[in-house]
Amino acid sequence: MILEHVRPMGGAAVDVHIAEGRISGFTPSTREGPAPLLLPGLIEGHCHLDKTLWGRPWWRNEVGPSLLDRINNEKATRRAIGMDAAREGRALCLAHLAAGTTRLRSHVDIDEESRLSHVEKLLALREEMNGVMEIQLVAFPQSGICRMPGVEEWLDEALRIGCDVMGGLDPSLIDRDPVRHLDIVFKLAARHGKPVDIHLHEAGELGAFSMELIAERTRALGMQGRVVISHGFSLGDVTGARLDGLLAMLAEAEVAICTSVPPSRAVPPLKRARELGVTLFAGNDNIRDTWSPHNAPDMLARAAMVALKYELRRDEDVALALDCVTVESARACGFADYGLAVGARADLVVVDAATVAEAVITRFAPLKVISHGIVVGGAGT
Repeated sequence: MILEHVRPMGGAAVDVHIAEGRISGFTPSTREGPAPLLLPGLIEGHCHLDKTLWGRPWWRNEVGPSLLDRINNEKATRRAIGMDAAREGRALCLAHLAAGTTRLRSHVDIDEESRLSHVEKLLALREEMNGVMEIQLVAFPQSGICRMPGVEEWLDEALRIGCDVMGGLDPSLIDRDPVRHLDIVFKLAARHGKPVDIHLHEAGELGAFSMELIAERTRALGMQGRVVISHGFSLGDVTGARLDGLLAMLAEAEVAICTSVPPSRAVPPLKRARELGVTLFAGNDNIRDTWSPHNAPDMLARAAMVALKYELRRDEDVALALDCVTVESARACGFADYGLAVGARADLVVVDAATVAEAVITRFAPLKVISHGIVVGGAGT
């Protein structure tokens, strides 16, 4: 395939040569006139395919305000309405793909009710989507590990049968035993040779304490570059020297931060994190599920939310928001062969925009979506 007359990241117009699913070369375009913008395939850095209600009739949300309210309500609702992780997860994946997302990381619940049922369904979905969308699955203890008998063994088995990443959740707030929780998380990760991604909603100094423990484990076990902290709200709560100290510690341990940029919470500082060497990327988290009716499978929309939350106004700053759903996500999640370079996998999005900033802010539907060198979406497909 030759993708003609496009401007990679707003540069000069080129023709992109694609062979065997990879970018094989670039040549200057011989055509005249405006050329559309070319972006690398977008990346969803944090979602929950097994939770979504995407494609189902509207569900009335009357859930209580606490984290445990949401956890318990979700379990009851799954039983009541017959949710299916594979069916709704597939609908969400296809919607993501149509909007230009070619790689995705999803957490999948493992608890006393679901056990391995969601894992098995999403492993099958991952195989079904192979060659069209690359999916990473995180074995996620939604109700905790220490407080739920059997969860450690199910997590172990989930990693054995194919989950890509070991998950964790609020070691102090949920399990109330951060040392034991992190012992289990890092033990299972080491046993199966997997990276780690830990939900950390804990605020203020409690979250900072858990963050310190995670960074210490990462350094001690030689897992630099293989650990993500999702949310990390405490980095938005602390300030000054305390904030810089935490960011420097994370940078030294090469622990990345994933933010969903919620409008109602303080979030990790984007520019300061970059200045101190911390990889900060973005994901939707919940997408129209029993936790929240908000968010959509559209990573340009998520980049726009990043720009809004961090008050990025200049075009060069808005481009930082796109990085959060492209190159920074690829680095943090370990998605290989990524980008607009010879040899990279041909995951490409063509957008009718003059600049990266316009693509993020206007969020026009892609003209063309290419995954693994194959046209999978866009106008007219």
